[in-house]
Amino acid sequence: MRIGLYPGTFDPLTIGHSDIIRRACALVDRLVVGVAINRDKGPLFTLEERVAMIEEQRETLVGSSGAELLVHPFENLLIDCAHDVGASVIIRGLRAVSDFEYEFQMVGMNRTLDSSVETVFLMAEAQHQAVASRLVKEIARLNGDVSKFVSPSVEEALKSKFAARK
Repeated sequence: MRIGLYPGTFDPLTIGHSDIIRRACALVDRLVVGVAINRDKGPLFTLEERVAMIEEQRETLVGSSGAELLVHPFENLLIDCAHDVGASVIIRGLRAVSDFEYEFQMVGMNRTLDSSVETVFLMAEAQHQAVASRLVKEIARLNGDVSKFVSPSVEEALKSKFAARK
């Protein structure tokens, strides 16, 4: 069984993330979406909310691939998370050249820690290359229209989150 791990904070889940998940499901038998507990980033959504965003879109994300999709929160090293879920491949999405520099360093470190785990990069579709969770949150915070960047349920979650802060 080919098991892939797609890690991220998913704060919130964007259409860019969803696109990578759908495409990754076509490459593996089981895709584990690793939701990082990254206290340094100060996420807008709780871990439980971020996991729920992915879980509620499970069928849409898997599509006709036949892959199994699991959601797995983690707070340890990415390579240790890969071991925990039995992944032989880490899947990363790239939007721009600037993403590659950081990812290149991460691959080098992960290969040093365990050379049996491969990293595969999927380029974001052209229409999703500008979509970044950080920018989506900023647009939502300023009452802008984020419907082009997230699912309707995530859009509602963003509106609710920012309304509660006022």
